[in-house]
Amino acid sequence: MTDILGEIIKVDGASCTARVNLGSFGEAAEHKSDPAVQARVGELVKFQTPGSNVFGIVNGLAVTEYSARDGSRIGEMVIDIIGEVRSRDDAGSESFQRGVSIFPALGAKVVSVDSIDINLVYAQPKKFSINVGTIHQMEDTPAHFVVDDLLNKHFAILGTTGSGKSCAVTLVLRAMLEELPNAHIVMMDPHDEYSAAFGDLAEVINIDNLQLPYWLLNFEELQKVLVSQTTTAREAELRILRDAVLKAKKENPENRHLAGYITIDTPISYRLSALKKNIDDEMGTLTKAEGTAPYLRLLTKIDLMMHDKRYEFMFSSLLARDIMPEILSRILRIPTNNKPITIIDLSGLPSEVTDVVVSVMCRSTFDFALWNEDSQSVPILFVCEEAHRYVPNTSSEGFEPTKKAIEQIAKEGRKYGVSLCLITQRPSELSPSILSQCGTILALRMNNEQDLDYVRSALPEGAEGLLTVLAALHTQEGIVVGEAVNVPMRIKLGDLAPEHQPQSKSASFSTAWKNDTADFSMVSKAVLRWRQQKRRGAVTDAPKAPPGSIAPQAPQAPQAPQAPQSGTGSIRRKSPSGTF
Repeated sequence: MTDILGEIIKVDGASCTARVNLGSFGEAAEHKSDPAVQARVGELVKFQTPGSNVFGIVNGLAVTEYSARDGSRIGEMVIDIIGEVRSRDDAGSESFQRGVSIFPALGAKVVSVDSIDINLVYAQPKKFSINVGTIHQMEDTPAHFVVDDLLNKHFAILGTTGSGKSCAVTLVLRAMLEELPNAHIVMMDPHDEYSAAFGDLAEVINIDNLQLPYWLLNFEELQKVLVSQTTTAREAELRILRDAVLKAKKENPENRHLAGYITIDTPISYRLSALKKNIDDEMGTLTKAEGTAPYLRLLTKIDLMMHDKRYEFMFSSLLARDIMPEILSRILRIPTNNKPITIIDLSGLPSEVTDVVVSVMCRSTFDFALWNEDSQSVPILFVCEEAHRYVPNTSSEGFEPTKKAIEQIAKEGRKYGVSLCLITQRPSELSPSILSQCGTILALRMNNEQDLDYVRSALPEGAEGLLTVLAALHTQEGIVVGEAVNVPMRIKLGDLAPEHQPQSKSASFSTAWKNDTADFSMVSKAVLRWRQQKRRGAVTDAPKAPPGSIAPQAPQAPQAPQAPQSGTGSIRRKSPSGTF
């Protein structure tokens, strides 16, 4: 059953305007069931044309005329046209398609939609798709994403902190993995949120088991780790390091079969001892105008890295041999071995090299796909959480190699089977060229006006009406636009089982501050983890104090001074207030 809402008075490209008779204010209050009064922004409407039913989304409502004499009102409804249902096909069925071939005529009636229309517009696509929730208008109508269109053209998940962004990421990825158990997903996890969410499906790589040899770094990444960033001798250090690394690669006997192919960025093994020797030998010639300072600075920095346990994952002597195939096989899940997703936990890494690790992971993923034979290609999804940290919208921020690696996937990844998923709570701080490459956007609640304007500029026509409700979305609701869905739509995301939820819940101050449950031992354990650089797992306790030594004691609460007893010979001093 449909109701007439108004009639078309203006047609302008992809939108049209309808005139709505709202009656008087008093009548509206008495007749709340009036369909014209019930029309809402973001809802679906339709109107007929010769040979088709055209559907649109209400983008705006306004009262344009008001009569003080009788209180009557005339309103306007702005509608974004999204698609149409043509006449029945050869099989006698109807299907919704994007775009419109026949525009409505002036005077055409705008009517409400029924459940049949909603199911037709939001029908499950004929292509392979996953169910991620339900349609806002009808909670028994499932919402689907077309997987190939979602991944081939990249996608982004945006939303302010607390909007359910991490749960949305988990829901979408788990829905894929349930249908595609042999996927290959690499996720950058800055805060160790997702390890628990994927459980046995994930290969979790963290500071305790990460192996990322120094020789896997290209020269831009290596100089970030070893070369001074601000000294006047930086250019000298770059030249010294470049010559020493290239020589060490060529001198390694394991690389003889690559003679003639070796460059400064070729990912082949070499020994740190050979690198240090080359720098030391060059310094010994004493023919350099810059003196020995840049040589000594490089040698000192290499020694510091080699003996700093925090950098053992990169500068251990055990990593000198060529283990590149093993590293890529583990990270890219080839074979999957029932663990189709790799979660790179960045939370325990030294902050100085976090950008370098992300750069190496991203670049290696793309380069592997680039140099793999087409007949044996393995499509890979690279998920970048907090993407604004790595591809900011200003050239002066971020790590340039990381930005270039992610931009390369965004612009060329589709050709080689590498997809990109960007996740951020600050879309206005994200590079616009990167976001523009995302064919599908799932936008959760956003309140910041800059973020709203930024997302609005990145979305296609036909989504403006839905964008107006972004700031008013509930948690677990989102607006989806782009290639993976038939039409822009507002959806309610599905529920996640407690054991599948990411560890991203906010602290409950009101609960924690009611009782004094934390003790000194908690502080001691936190300090021990801090020193041993371990956020999870067991830590080695400090050795017990030997007999006769003074063991550390927990701080005691200060006790109130006691007045000396009479007869002890003590002297009581009178305070200025007259009390003792």
